[in-house]
Amino acid sequence: MFEDNKDGIYHLIEKELNSTDKILKPDFNQKTGRELLAFYLQSKFKQVLSYDNSVPEPIFIDVKYDFIQKFSRRLISNPSKRIMIGITGESASGKSTICKELSNVITRFNMPVTILTTDNYFNDISNLIKKYGSFDALRDNGYDVDSPESFQLDILKEDLDKISKGEDIYSPEYLPNGTGISIPKSQFVPSNKIIVVEGMASMYRDLKEIFDIKVYVETDIDIRKSRFMTRAYTERNQDLVNAQKHWDYILVAGEKYVKPARDEADIIINGDTNLLYFRQILEYIHTITNNFS
Repeated sequence: MFEDNKDGIYHLIEKELNSTDKILKPDFNQKTGRELLAFYLQSKFKQVLSYDNSVPEPIFIDVKYDFIQKFSRRLISNPSKRIMIGITGESASGKSTICKELSNVITRFNMPVTILTTDNYFNDISNLIKKYGSFDALRDNGYDVDSPESFQLDILKEDLDKISKGEDIYSPEYLPNGTGISIPKSQFVPSNKIIVVEGMASMYRDLKEIFDIKVYVETDIDIRKSRFMTRAYTERNQDLVNAQKHWDYILVAGEKYVKPARDEADIIINGDTNLLYFRQILEYIHTITNNFS
């Protein structure tokens, strides 16, 4: 469906590269240069949305009517601040898969992007797991795994504030091996020009205020359940009973803690998108933002 053909994204990229209708690269140190860039990006992003709207399975489910204008004003008024992108969605919606594909494109084009996952900011619950015997037993005894209280939100907020201002950080590392151990200041996170923060906790409480672009990933519940159960068997060695119990838990937790972010998102995207098409869209965006005369 999304093969590389004359009617696809790669055709648009080729047209863009060969076009004689290009603008001189603006001087971003000057406000007038930033204003020109903002106007240019607005028109190009509208082209992306128009094209996406024409395909059988679009990536963009919804985009807030004033998002492009607000983001453009932000680029003009505060160009030195890192561009902060928050990506959230319910469990198994496709957040990590989308970020992995984003990372692949970043590597290919050597783009100045950092990806940070909020899953590393889970509280250290190793003592609780020892007390109850296992993660599943802890959950069954009422531990609310996905609640805001289960994350080190103060540390996450402090780290996001630092990295948004250009300061490199060391984030915690939560070990996904069932021990519940969190290692403080374990992973080096460079402050590149673009910071992508992925995870359900990215929009918790006032954390969302730091993001210039808020993205919500939405996927059909049956697809999510299939992904979740497969992951439970293959990656977490959960039996059917425990996997079903945890699925029942995350449905409730997602509705309570994660889904409210949908209403505040600037962009809602399809978490079951064709990854080839998603990659093509990213490559087209890269082309239009770097193709000046």
